Amino acid sequence: MKKFGEFICEHVKFVFIVSLILLLLSFIGIKLTRINYDILVYLPEDIETIKGQNILTDDFNLGAFSVTVIENMSSKDILKLEQKISEVEGVNRVVSGYDIIGTTLPLEMFPSELIDKIHKNDSDLLLITFNDSTSTEETLSAVREIKEITNSSCKIGGMSAMVLDTMDLSEKEIAIYVIIAVALCLLVLELSIDSYLVPILLLANIGIAILFNLGSNFILGNISYITKALVAVLQLGVTTDFSIFLYHSYENKKTKYKDKKQAMSKAITETFQSVIGSSLTTIAGFLVLCTMRLTLGTDLGIVMAKGVFIGVICVVTLFPALLLLFDKYIEKTKHKTLTIKFDRLNNFVIKHYKTIFTIFICLLIPAYLAYSKVDVYYKIDESLPKDLDSIVANSILSERFNITSPEIIILDRNIKPKQVNEMIEKIEKVDGIDFVLSYSKIKELGITEDMLPDAITPIFESDKYQMLLLNSNYGIATNELNNQIEEINAIIKSYDKNSILAGEGPLMKDLVTISDNDFKSVNTSSIICILIIMLIVLRSLALPFLLIIAIEFAIFANMGFAYFGGVILPFVAPIVLGTIQLGATIDYAILMTTTYIEKRKSGMPKKNAMLETTSYCSNSIFVSGMCFFAATFGVGVYSELEMVGALCTLISRGAIISMIAVIMILPSILLMFDDVICM
Repeated sequence: MKKFGEFICEHVKFVFIVSLILLLLSFIGIKLTRINYDILVYLPEDIETIKGQNILTDDFNLGAFSVTVIENMSSKDILKLEQKISEVEGVNRVVSGYDIIGTTLPLEMFPSELIDKIHKNDSDLLLITFNDSTSTEETLSAVREIKEITNSSCKIGGMSAMVLDTMDLSEKEIAIYVIIAVALCLLVLELSIDSYLVPILLLANIGIAILFNLGSNFILGNISYITKALVAVLQLGVTTDFSIFLYHSYENKKTKYKDKKQAMSKAITETFQSVIGSSLTTIAGFLVLCTMRLTLGTDLGIVMAKGVFIGVICVVTLFPALLLLFDKYIEKTKHKTLTIKFDRLNNFVIKHYKTIFTIFICLLIPAYLAYSKVDVYYKIDESLPKDLDSIVANSILSERFNITSPEIIILDRNIKPKQVNEMIEKIEKVDGIDFVLSYSKIKELGITEDMLPDAITPIFESDKYQMLLLNSNYGIATNELNNQIEEINAIIKSYDKNSILAGEGPLMKDLVTISDNDFKSVNTSSIICILIIMLIVLRSLALPFLLIIAIEFAIFANMGFAYFGGVILPFVAPIVLGTIQLGATIDYAILMTTTYIEKRKSGMPKKNAMLETTSYCSNSIFVSGMCFFAATFGVGVYSELEMVGALCTLISRGAIISMIAVIMILPSILLMFDDVICM
């Protein structure tokens, strides 16, 4: 590492040229990386509901569909509008009730059971099917063009419209996230670093590292909008303290070496050796997300682990080059820092460490119970603003037409109509079922085969399968709907063991099951993984467990605030929070622990050793924690995307709680177990 540091210091221009080339390539990579706004695509490919979606796409050409509300339009104008929409690229079929009943006969002549489902209070329903799946560029472009064609006369519901609204809102907000995070971080750094210029260089270095990370995502093909929204603020929060450490090390070495290049070379070596342990634990923590069956975890885990790695590389390459280049101006912009004195707090903690430890033990179990009982929601539209067009459309569909959870039953085509009708009768008796519609059922309602247009038959039948449409009165991702899905599955599989119940409701039920399992497995895996790394880094059996307990308590307390505050979180937040908070704050604990052990090994009594340790570490931990808080707090307050906002709020609060836990609780733990860790 010594030779590497010397090379960087002697070839500053080379570092800048390489960085510039990589930066240009990163912008190209960012353009080539597709952003995915549909969380349901991250469900495993081997589950039955995803297989059902594939059958709908491959056999029925029903990649996605939208139930759309048309208001105050005559039947003839609706048919004209259908023709316009059908010409949009990406649209497969467009069907309304008037394709079946025509425009000449009055609606009163037809069965009310049919009419109530397609026409109510000057509003009509339009079914639009698309060639491709929910969140492809072709489908989203088609939805956007349909919006332009219909203006305010049409309310487009369904997942594709929701994905498009999410995309537009996310694209509008992401730049503001970065501005807020940078502004608040800059404020913290300007107060805590002794030069007005260094925070700007530090943030420029991290900004370039973030662009490198985003650009390299083209290798993955696509990333989720949640990952894109979080990567900048998380990478900023997690890697800022690495840069602070290098700067402080450089300033310290300048007092010992007259040549600034030699001082920087020593600082690079010292920084790399110091941050390698904490960066490895952070990277490992993020990579554990890859064990999730919901592959959104893999998406976020790989991107964030890569971001930490790139951040460390930039800290020991580009940032030293920036500091050397602007060294003269750094000296000219020196100022007094706002240093917070922790002497009274440190003395209090050491004096009352047994009491603090007792309180910690008493709070540990209640905190865990609150953590384990926090409420989450899975319904995706709950995380979006209520005034989005797609959410308004879905509300109208639910309130006016009672279309809450439309689902699709896929059966073997050889199942006879008599058996299908018998099965429908059983399904209609299930609590909460609004209606079940099949090709044969339409005929029973008085619609003859001659009246049915050619566009109808392919919707219900393919070469291998037949399809039934049903609607439930129960909301998506509710216990009532999940129980209903199990009951329906039992009925349809008694007629066809290979039948599949598909649609958003069954997909969300699978999401609930998989996410619950992920929540348990990811936290366990992250703890085990980081324990192993700390066993290697700290070379102690007891220390890793003590550190993990302190930080896990901080995670429990963080989630406990949500529980006692009655906050219902989006399901993603609890799954990834523990890994992020554990991985991002373990370095605080490692810093304090290793410093304390060094003091004890030098022969100091334990209280004196801890006093010097806390005096040395507390301010650094405070600055680092406040930077992480600043990078995420503003985004949590501002964001209208609750998937992002709720997670950033949890992370920012977690940064403060972890900081308090390390400054106050960890010293009491180390003092209590001094005989064990200093054996």
